Amino acid sequence: MIADEPYRELVYGDVKVPYLPNYYHNTIVCYSFSKSLSLPGERIGYILVSPKAEEPVALYQAVCGAGRALGFVCAPALFQYMIPSVLGMTSDLTVYDTNRKLLYDALTSYGYEAVNPDGAFYLFVKALEPDANAFCERAKDYELLLVASDSFGCPGYVRISYCVTTEQIERSLPAFQKLAQSYGIG
Repeated sequence: MIADEPYRELVYGDVKVPYLPNYYHNTIVCYSFSKSLSLPGERIGYILVSPKAEEPVALYQAVCGAGRALGFVCAPALFQYMIPSVLGMTSDLTVYDTNRKLLYDALTSYGYEAVNPDGAFYLFVKALEPDANAFCERAKDYELLLVASDSFGCPGYVRISYCVTTEQIERSLPAFQKLAQSYGIG
């Protein structure tokens, strides 16, 4: 099992994310500090090969070989020195939580269907037409940048990031309402 866990600590309320190597011995965990520390675009993290995996040394060597073959290099020295001092820390999740609630409550009040997330900083909203890509294109007319979620396994939905300032969320709400109204909703 390959567990992609860059959002592991970004959860709200009493949600607990299980540590998969405790349950599945043949597990590889891929982790990035860029999400938990709000370092967008930075690529610093690790790959953990469970010592309980079948042939863990061979698996580890394969991971290392793949990294070299793909041309990955070490993260910047500054981040390598910084990471040990911030282990176990996260960004202030109250900002994300505020944005999550604000966006979810407003959009559902306008007539959108949305999944209220328990973690990360993305809201999945059902597109107001069958083609999510076409919906994203129409949203651009209202200066909204949405991402069709087909490639995330959620066809017919769009992904909205709320890892921005609360003021940006507040300023976007009239545009979301006008977009809904353009479909005869809200």
